[in-house]
Amino acid sequence: MTQGRKLNMSEEQELLNSFMDGDRKAAEDLVNRTYKSIYTFLYRLCRDDENLALDLTQETYQKAWKALREFDGRSKFSTWLYRIAYNTFLNYARHPLRVVSIDDKARSAPICLDEGQEARMMEHEMKENLRQAVLNLPDELRFAITARYWGELSVQDIARMEQVSVVAVRRRMRRALKSIARYCEGRR
Repeated sequence: MTQGRKLNMSEEQELLNSFMDGDRKAAEDLVNRTYKSIYTFLYRLCRDDENLALDLTQETYQKAWKALREFDGRSKFSTWLYRIAYNTFLNYARHPLRVVSIDDKARSAPICLDEGQEARMMEHEMKENLRQAVLNLPDELRFAITARYWGELSVQDIARMEQVSVVAVRRRMRRALKSIARYCEGRR
């Protein structure tokens, strides 16, 4: 099987069955097929913090393997995995580990920015405002937006996963986008 190519439902089910029967190669194939998208999803949620995204991706797969027997197949495995990744991120966001290096010394020198640095800081600030707006959404709206735009799941997959209609997901997304726009407008 080609690494990175998305699986269709029958391929996914075949790999899951093989994995449940103890086939380690099937587990590796599942990881190879889903890792990049799960990592990218978490990377975006983690404000481009590569190390944190790597840690949360590992934790996502650990949780998934422990809960695999509970996977009921109502959604695609990859969609189920996005939900675990999302919940893993939320758990981290609620209780982050704060690590401060004892070697860091405060620097009191004034900071002078050139135009490129200023533009990057403004872009970073806009991204942070957007991220905060998304994180401030109620869970059902937040999941719809992050799964669709950061996780690149289809509206149909989100609807199946949330056990709601496609119309309900689209309504959630519209409400979320309006709320995000209001939040970002108020931050200017």
